[in-house]
Amino acid sequence: MPDPNIEEQTVQYVKKDFMSDQVIRWCPGCGDYSILSQVQTTFSKLGLPKESFAVVSGIGCSSRFPYYMDTYGFHSIHGRAPAIASGLKATRPDLSVWVVTGDGDGLSIGGNHIIHALRRNVDIQILLFNNRIYGLTKGQYSPTSEVGKRTKSSPLGSIDSPFQPLQIALGAGGTFLARSVDTFPKDLRAMLLAAHEHTGTAFVEIYQNCNIFNDGAFDKVVNRKVKDETVLFLTHGEPMTFGSKDDPKGLRFVGTRLEVISLAEGSGLTAEDCLVHDQHNKVLAGMLVQLDYPDFPVPMGVLYQEDRPTYDGAFQAQLRQAEEIRPGQTLADIYSATNTWTVE
Repeated sequence: MPDPNIEEQTVQYVKKDFMSDQVIRWCPGCGDYSILSQVQTTFSKLGLPKESFAVVSGIGCSSRFPYYMDTYGFHSIHGRAPAIASGLKATRPDLSVWVVTGDGDGLSIGGNHIIHALRRNVDIQILLFNNRIYGLTKGQYSPTSEVGKRTKSSPLGSIDSPFQPLQIALGAGGTFLARSVDTFPKDLRAMLLAAHEHTGTAFVEIYQNCNIFNDGAFDKVVNRKVKDETVLFLTHGEPMTFGSKDDPKGLRFVGTRLEVISLAEGSGLTAEDCLVHDQHNKVLAGMLVQLDYPDFPVPMGVLYQEDRPTYDGAFQAQLRQAEEIRPGQTLADIYSATNTWTVE
């Protein structure tokens, strides 16, 4: 969420203004190119001066992101981007701070840092690129790889149960949960804008294709030929419907569980029989984050959002309180305020 103390932008930006002079070093065809393009386009439309943006990353293919953005940026250490971004936002609340991470960087070595940023509700945006593989280290299975995934580190198939990133985010107390896809540019830009407008930690999972080490990881869901049947686009206050014109479907409650229903002519059911999406309903969000293909369509859009005080806001309030108690006192004054001695 932009800080009210930031000067109003006087220059009208375009996407090119956020493109750096660095050579992009991703594999040809990588989904990261599309995400980069949508972030640059979105930043140009947010009405903030370029110097108010900071992009923080860890280690991985996605973590090269700050080099390709003409903004402030930190290419930090493995898994620690949320911690560094939290410190930056706490001390510089005027900045719009974005974290770029991957399923390996963010959910393996960085899992602890992700959950605490979410728990604290630091006012940052976390973009988690999920390609279900370790790409930078050449194709090992990751925390989101499916059971049975054959890779260089699991030649007989992975025996680990995968993480569902949005389940983790909701369980950690996340106040904004969304999902999009690298090949859905319009929807991805909408999620980036919604994340920016949220006050608190915004967590956006982005399905991203690694065409070298895990090509087509999400094709059964997001391929243009099947997405009408496999993707549920969520809109707050609208019924949960999906499917093609010839075979419309929807979701409804049956007892305490969700089920897919047919809305085809002759079924006796219409959109009015479907569950209406309420992105402020945490119980409903708990169900949505568990939906997965092939039993259910995969939800895309804002799954959950709530308003809660932010960590950085409370931090700044305590600083002001401390200054009122001891006006004009510096850190050096505090260090020397109690008994000290010198060892000769």
